[in-house]
Amino acid sequence: MRVLGRGAQLVVLAAALGGCTAEVGPEEDAVGVAEGAIVKQNALNVNALNVNALNVNALNVNALNVNALDPNSFAAIRNPGANGDLAREFVKYAVSCSFHAGQTFEFTWIDEQNVEHAEAYPGVLGLAPDWRAGPLDLAGQRMVSACLAGLTNYYGTHVTISMRAPEAPLKVVDPNELLSYPNIEGAFWGNLWDEEGSYLHSCYNSAMVAYSRTHSRDCAAGHLNPDNSVVECGIIDIVGPCDTVCEPVNDETGAFPSCIRKPDQDPAVTEHIITTALP
Repeated sequence: MRVLGRGAQLVVLAAALGGCTAEVGPEEDAVGVAEGAIVKQNALNVNALNVNALNVNALNVNALNVNALDPNSFAAIRNPGANGDLAREFVKYAVSCSFHAGQTFEFTWIDEQNVEHAEAYPGVLGLAPDWRAGPLDLAGQRMVSACLAGLTNYYGTHVTISMRAPEAPLKVVDPNELLSYPNIEGAFWGNLWDEEGSYLHSCYNSAMVAYSRTHSRDCAAGHLNPDNSVVECGIIDIVGPCDTVCEPVNDETGAFPSCIRKPDQDPAVTEHIITTALP
């Protein structure tokens, strides 16, 4: 999927983390054309454009801890097998969320044919750039977790979205972005590193559920099966309509200011939320 939010650079990230995968065909080509139009016309904040399609199984990969993001600390990313593929994809997306443009995460690994691969994952959104040198603080844990949840796509396809938050670097200041992506689909929040156990939540805009699904965006409201049953995206727990758990969207930022951190468990609210919207 593609993300719009301040502080990012145009960068292409891989899709394919196992689980609910799908081949990307004509829709991807159309997205590429749209991307070129956006860049050339300069109609949106180009520094915020990003391509992402994180599959649901990636969120179950325990590849990182909260210590400094040092490639020498994570043996999983050098595993030549399928688990290594999952770990590398998870790290790639975590880096894109946490590091800012100009920062990279570099390492090498050797596959089963004894071929060495050099990896360089670029930073994009800059939600927790200090993770490169020190532990990921609580705000960073929550924002990176919300980012990863917001980037998750049930089908593994690329979809253009606007990603927003109450504060920088995802605080929207370009009115063109708000005008071009007016259809808020929902919000994502949680903490994959929570001491009491990892958790992720999503809520949905009731008026946009069908619209989101027609755009291959299912994780806010869940994937609808032919029998009308709903399947959640991995560990992302759907808590219901956003208007039952979140404050109303702020018109200036286009984002939910706060949501109940753990609905049905704790009335405390969190401001570490990422709101997503479609054109």
